[in-house]
Amino acid sequence: MKKQKRLLAVYAHPDDESFGSGGTLAKYAALGVEVFLVCATRGEVGEIAEPGLATPETLGAVREEELRCAADVLGIEAPIFLSYRDSGMAGTPQNAHPQALVNADAETVVGELTGIIRVLQPDAVLTFEPNGGYGHPDHIAIHQHSVAAFHAATDAKAFPQAGDPWQAGCLLYSAIPRSFFLEMRLILKDLGQDTSDLDAFEASGAGWPDELVNVVVDVGEFVEEKWEALQCHRTQFGPQNLFRRLPREQMMRLMSREAFTQAWPDPEKGVRDCLFNEPG
Repeated sequence: MKKQKRLLAVYAHPDDESFGSGGTLAKYAALGVEVFLVCATRGEVGEIAEPGLATPETLGAVREEELRCAADVLGIEAPIFLSYRDSGMAGTPQNAHPQALVNADAETVVGELTGIIRVLQPDAVLTFEPNGGYGHPDHIAIHQHSVAAFHAATDAKAFPQAGDPWQAGCLLYSAIPRSFFLEMRLILKDLGQDTSDLDAFEASGAGWPDELVNVVVDVGEFVEEKWEALQCHRTQFGPQNLFRRLPREQMMRLMSREAFTQAWPDPEKGVRDCLFNEPG
């Protein structure tokens, strides 16, 4: 009996899964793919969008429940949490916390992820592109650890205690292309709105080069699920969020296509849907 197709997404914080790839996760789940999600931290030092939703002491627990809510909405498996702490933005005191993901021993994190890949045996692994969307230290770290684990999982000599080797069919990077932010800026300008928030995003390197995008998924049928999943992340997706400043119809149109880069196998040898197309 042929096993059910599986997709494994690996991100750093609750809400990472919904912003860049929520529609894709929901779409594949609806198509019968088992969709698994690893979250490296509980987002303990993220913003609290509105008073009363959480305190700095309770934010990690609150965000865990927010992620469970989003996973339910997207129709994917319950999230798998690692034991690391949110590192905060670059240059903040939280970067120095001994449990912060950026301070974790790389071999330990890669070993954990390698074990998860070998146990779940996914057909595709999905994580951030190298800049992590906008340069967040945890996003960059989980990208690096996920890529290392993807390749280590195939090597019988690497982490032998973590199970039998497994070769996933594809490694994909989730990416929000620069053209997305450019179009958002143009819409905001037409509305007479301040675009300084986008200036800060661009200064951080936000936006993946469009020429590096080689997979685009039409998630128009699942954009409502994506939007609803974002609503689960109440502490992060508050009234002032950039995504809420556009008219809903235009925002939903922008979110109806999700971009990825096939990092492995070499896209020059062909881009494929490794969840449904057999390797060529």
